[in-house]
Formats: sequence, structure tokens, C-alpha cells
Amino acid sequence: MTDPASYRPAPGSIPDQPGVYKFRDEQQRVIYVGKAKSLRSRLSSYFQDTFNLHPRTQTMVRTAASVEWTVVSTEVEALQLEYSWIKEFDPRFNVRYRDDKSYPWLAVTLDEDFPRAQVMRGAKRKGVKYFGPYAHAWAIRETLDALLRVFPMRTCSNGVFKRAGQVGRPCLLGYIDKCSAPCVGRVDTDQHRRIADDFVDFMSGQTQRFVKRLERDMRDASRRQEYERAARLRDDVGALNRAMEKQAVVLGDGTDADVIAFAEDELEAAVQVFYVRNGRVRGQRGWVVDKVEEMSPAGLVEQFLTQAYLDEQNEVPREVLVPALPDDAEVVAELLEIVRGGRVALRVPQRGDKKALMETVERNAKEAFIRHKLKRSSDITSRSLALQELQDALGLREAPLRIECFDVSNLQGNDVVASMVVFEDGLARKSEYRRFAIRGGGRGGGAAGDGAGQDDTSAINEVIFRRFRRYLDERIDSDQLDESPDPDADDAAGRPQPIDPVTGKPKKFAYPPQLVVVDGGAPQVAAAAAAMTKLGVDDIALCGLAKRLEEVWLPNQVEPVILPRTSESLYLLQRVRDEAHRFAITYHRQKRSRAMATSVLDGVPGLGEFRRKAILRTFGSVKRLRDATIDEIAAVPGVGRRTAEAVHAALADSAPTLAVDPATGEVVDSGVPAEL
Repeated sequence: MTDPASYRPAPGSIPDQPGVYKFRDEQQRVIYVGKAKSLRSRLSSYFQDTFNLHPRTQTMVRTAASVEWTVVSTEVEALQLEYSWIKEFDPRFNVRYRDDKSYPWLAVTLDEDFPRAQVMRGAKRKGVKYFGPYAHAWAIRETLDALLRVFPMRTCSNGVFKRAGQVGRPCLLGYIDKCSAPCVGRVDTDQHRRIADDFVDFMSGQTQRFVKRLERDMRDASRRQEYERAARLRDDVGALNRAMEKQAVVLGDGTDADVIAFAEDELEAAVQVFYVRNGRVRGQRGWVVDKVEEMSPAGLVEQFLTQAYLDEQNEVPREVLVPALPDDAEVVAELLEIVRGGRVALRVPQRGDKKALMETVERNAKEAFIRHKLKRSSDITSRSLALQELQDALGLREAPLRIECFDVSNLQGNDVVASMVVFEDGLARKSEYRRFAIRGGGRGGGAAGDGAGQDDTSAINEVIFRRFRRYLDERIDSDQLDESPDPDADDAAGRPQPIDPVTGKPKKFAYPPQLVVVDGGAPQVAAAAAAMTKLGVDDIALCGLAKRLEEVWLPNQVEPVILPRTSESLYLLQRVRDEAHRFAITYHRQKRSRAMATSVLDGVPGLGEFRRKAILRTFGSVKRLRDATIDEIAAVPGVGRRTAEAVHAALADSAPTLAVDPATGEVVDSGVPAEL
């Protein structure tokens, strides 16, 4: 990994003007493109302490080897150039909007002599009018079936159309009057074009014009006593009304708007858009995006608007409703107006129907995000495929039904901690997560174990040594027990777990995983292998997942294993690695907060350890203690008023911190197993 300081631009060399910048790796490939109102301010933020950066931003700046920039005149030009470069270079660290599923559209091929109505997916093409997107293809077919009796346009493929013309007989739809049968000359090109144009106008929102025209023709036919024709027109009106009922009116003023909402976590976000035309929801679409940087809702809105609407496939409506305005709302609105060729209102709905619709879109975004998170982890077929792919790629004797992953977190060598997460059958088993406070140099011997223990390799060496030393100790203890293993407490591979005679619970470390994963590349894998070799553990597979290019490293291998980017096996390893990273960061932040919480009361005169624990045990947290009155503090047994006044004064400007264990007075993180 590259040290960002090695390619940091010289102070004063970055202009304080709008522009677009590119990060390149050692092979000169563009890996990230961004824009900035001030290049100097924006680029400087990348070269701070990397611990303060978003996890994926950390990976990006360490993967990069150089940075360059281009100055532009206006912020609008910066937005346009950023989009152009993202399209041109396809940088791997840029936000990528991908559909959360394949959406079908109702398309009318106006570029053909005899336009055809059909279901279409994928990229849009010129000369085709699109309506939707729809959630399901069957919804399009239902709409078409209702409208073809009123607008009998062609729906058949070119092959069917050509064969019908050759044999001189229309298809079934032609016989039941749901197609005007241009294939056999019942209507000419101009007549069929008018039918297609009327269909497009109706789908575009001009519904009442056609309904009123049919009702007028129905009354005229009834006055002329043409009752069969009047009955048919009555049925046509009913068909149009049924088609309109499926497109509920959500805004009564005939508004044309796109309503956009987000659901997000630290690493990903889901976007949902409702397309409202003439007051009716004409379509719905969703995307899922990887977050490279820590973004506020306003930042997500700006990223989405500049990428979605600069794409020619998405038309810009007169109004765009968003959950939060971008920081440069005027600039973004100006860019959208350039794309649309007319005025665009960009606003946050505050009340009424538009606010209610925004809440509906937000609920859809949250549900879509949950489905995205659970889709691959809950699909047993995908999990089975991932485990089989791992077995084949890593040359394992059996599928890794139990995977343990280790990660290290620290801040400049201080408060070094490590995490162990467990996945069984491809699913997280949080009850068996463990965390480690790194004590010092590695215990496994060898180069990786030397030193002060403040680097990742030493920490990995120590944590792997401690985990498998516990495994060996518990296995020996279990072999000496007379009790039989509990038959109802099998591990992931079906092996009975030994029972602890003291607690009566299965021992957690008396059986091994099939695969150990460490967060890192060849050095981290070598450190872990050294610890396992020292202990004589040679029957457990080991690999490392490097963030730089998502390479899989094996012990004593010169070249990494490259898993396909779209493979289920790589997705599983990434999910395991990201979970270990999250768990390690959480513990590291807790230890830092614990130290700060303890130091708040350490300097209070006359307050010893016994009374400090009594106070914390009584109030439960420093925050509650900070909010307490002097009399309430003095009411704690053993604490006098003078000491209470000193505590109150010391906490007057202190920040809230973590909860404490009522039994011990120690600051803890609830729901997490104790340290090893």
C-alpha cells in the first residue's frame, strides 16, 4: 500500500479554484475522479490522518500513487467534466449506481414504419418512446391488454409481422380486433401511425381528451340507434378508466416531478425514484450505490442528480423533489436546466401531498435497502455456491462451513485491538464474535512476532497465536473429560462440541474453523502462518484478502488468487472482511472512550477508586452524572457534599461517554463478549 504522504502535492501548489481531480495508481490507471469548488481545500482533506477517513477512502488514497487536477471556470463546468471523466475512465472507487433489479419499460418503436408496443429492458435507444419503468412485466401486459381495444396498434415481432404479410392472414389479435392488422393492409402506414400517436399521447397523460371523445361518440351512436357500436364504445371507455385506475393520482395539480429518497448505512445507499407525470405515478425505479466517501444526505443527492440526469436515458422533469438540498443547489439546478432546456425547480417538500409522497418513497427506499442486504446473505443457493467456489479456488479438502476472520484497528500504534468474527454456512454468528486487546509483540515467534507489537503484522501474529492456543488448550482439556460431548451442540461441520463442566455450555474454541481469513495481503498472511506453525496447527486453511485490488493471498505464494469480481465467493469474503473491520473499529473506539471516561473523574480531588466506582454504579454513565445535581451526587453512600461539589465542577464541561456495568462500575460496550 502507498503512503499518501509520498505523493502529496507541495504546499501552495494546489489552486484555490473550482476544478476536477483524478487519482491514479502505480500503473497510471484512473481510480477516482472528483470535483471541488476549491481544489486546495478538497484535496487537502485527503491527506489528513488516514484514520479519520472513511474506510473506502482510506483504501483509495493508499492505492493511489499520484493526483492531478484540471481548473475550470465555473462549478457547472466542474460537474460536467466530472461526469465525462467518470464515463470515460470508469474509475473503480467512484460511486456507481446500479439498478437493484432489471426494470421493464413499455416501449413504442416510433422509429419503425409500423410502430410496435412492447416490453423492453436494458439500455434505451433513440427513436423509441418509453413509459415506466414498471415493477413487473406482467403489469405492462395488463395495461396493453386493456388499451389495445381502444388503440389497436401492432405488438408482434418483426418475424411474425413479416410472415403474416406473406400468408395474407393476420394473427389472433387481428381477428379479435386488438390489432388493426397493418400486416395485411387493413390500415395503411399513416392510419397506423395515428393510432400509435394516440396511444403515446394517452400514456403521456392526455387521458381525459380520449375519454371525453369516446363518451361523445357513444352518445352520438346511441342517438342514431347504433346500439352495438355504442356498447363497444362504452366498453372502450371502461377499458381506459381501468388503465387509469392503475396509475393512482398522487398530486392533484397535474404536476410533472421526480421524487427521490435514500436509505443508507456506512458503506452503501439505496435510491428510489417515483416518476410522476400529470399528477400520476407513471413509474418507479431503484438503484444501489457503494459509498466511497463519507457522505451526508445532501452529498448523496448531488451525486445522484449529476450522474442520473446527465445520462441521456433519463429525462429531466419540471420539478425534482429531494430529501435534502445539495450544498451547491443553485449550481446543480442550473446544470439540470441546461440538460432539460427549460426551468427546473429543485426543492425539499415541506407539507401536503408532496411531503406525503416523499415519505412513501422513503419507505420504499428502506425496504429496497433491506432486500438488497438480505438477498445474497439469505439465499441458500448463493451461499452454497460461494462456499463451493472458495473450496475450488483455494484448493480446500472440504467446503469452509466455518470461517473466522481477523482484523486489527489502532490509532498511530495506540489502543491496538483486534477482532474475530465468525461466519457459519455463509451467515454471521454474532454470539461467537471475539475481540482482543493487543498486549505487545507477537507470541508466535519469527520476524512477524518481533518488535513492539504496534504494527498490523505483529498484532495479527499475536491474535492468531492466542486464538489457537486457546483452541489447543480447550481440546486437551476436553480429551481429559469423562463427559461425552453434547449431541445437541454440534458445530458448523456437524462435529459435537465439548461441554465445559463448570458452565455446562459448549466450549467455543475447542474446535477449529475450516478457513481463517486475515484482513491484509502477503505480510499479514505470513504473520498468521508463523503463529499457526509455532503452535503446530497445520490442518486449517489460511488466506488474506487485500483491499487494494481485492486479491486473495495464500501462505508461501508469490502471486495472489484472483477471484472474479462478480463471484459469490468474493462477495462472501468481502462481507466477512467488512464485518471484521466494523467490529474492530467499534471496539477500538470503545477503548478510547473508556479511557476518556475514566480520566474525567481521575483528577477530582478526594475521589478514590472506591467512591468513583460507587458514583458510576449509581448513575450508570458519565452523561447522567453530568446532568445530576450536587445534592443527588452527595446522596451516594460515602460521598460527602464537598466531594460532590468537586465532581460537579469537574464534569461541568465534560462530554457524554459510554454506559457502565452496574455491578462493577466499569465502562462497557453492551452485548459484546468479554476480551480473551
